[in-house]
Amino acid sequence: MLTPWIVFTGFVLLMLALDLGVFHRKSHSIGFKESLSWSAVWISLGLAFSVLVFYAYEGHWYGLGVKPDAADGMINHGKLAATKYLTGYIVEKSLSVDNIFVIAMVFSTLAVAPRYQHRVLFWGILGALLMRGGMIGLGASLVQNFHGVLYIFGVLLILTALKMLLMKEKEEHPEKNPLVRWISGFFPITRDYHGQHFAVRAGSEWSKEAAEPGQDRVIDPVVAAAPPGKWLLTPLAVALLLVEITDLIFAVDSLPAIFAITADPFLVFTSNVFAILGLRSLYFALAGMIHQFRYLKPALSVVLLVVGVKMLAGSWLKLWLGEWFNLIILAVILGILATGVVASLVANRLDVRKPA
Repeated sequence: MLTPWIVFTGFVLLMLALDLGVFHRKSHSIGFKESLSWSAVWISLGLAFSVLVFYAYEGHWYGLGVKPDAADGMINHGKLAATKYLTGYIVEKSLSVDNIFVIAMVFSTLAVAPRYQHRVLFWGILGALLMRGGMIGLGASLVQNFHGVLYIFGVLLILTALKMLLMKEKEEHPEKNPLVRWISGFFPITRDYHGQHFAVRAGSEWSKEAAEPGQDRVIDPVVAAAPPGKWLLTPLAVALLLVEITDLIFAVDSLPAIFAITADPFLVFTSNVFAILGLRSLYFALAGMIHQFRYLKPALSVVLLVVGVKMLAGSWLKLWLGEWFNLIILAVILGILATGVVASLVANRLDVRKPA
């Protein structure tokens, strides 16, 4: 029964090893074309995996699709499992776009050089996978044993959607995060970046690695003043910590959305993993132009509203919509996201045409 999990986890680790160990061994700034290429790779893998889901659940490989799904009480045959996987993948993928706003702010506030951002995101997402794995296991257990928790998730989703729609965004200061300040009391933080290192050890004249070729090296006064042998965190470690905190916060908001679609742990985990794996490349593709999609955030809010209502009124909607229930939900979500993107592009074009 554990075989699908072992195979999938092995595949993910292999892809991550190839990513950092082969294709991105040297730190460099990720260009727009490179990020688009990697985004296409990860999205293609995520969509193609739905075909494997179909055959695995249709053939009940290793016991998949045998027990009723706690979210709706249905047996996940091939077509239904693939539909739920795709719906979960698209919802989690679209919600991860909102995460890009905060990550861009973290990198900007801490002045993380573009050449090191990929490294931070790599390790940040590896940590996010571990955290989400534990949260998914806990959530699946709750749904299986306490079905009423679905209604709590539904209410949380609707409240989150209303908060996104009605509350104005306020400027955040990531470096003032209480957890970061607490950790800095135990581990001193260097003044300068030290290349791609997350920590440095005092005892010699550590120098700041040049962010650009030809830049002069300077002695970091914090490292120079530290006792020999003492470990110190670098600002790059602070950026990594903030990325992890950001994902934890977004996971609390987004995971209930996937449990509204399915409570099958394998479908929940795989859809989340593929959505997260493409976040790094998507960040580099969208970070510079994310503000052009002004209506994407309201569209995401409406998606959460739809998913929340589905969770609260799922039984009634299933009777009303019939066997096409899950496909209709998927189509509605795609339509909402497409509307947000198109409306943003049209609004941008109208702004350009306005006289100065």
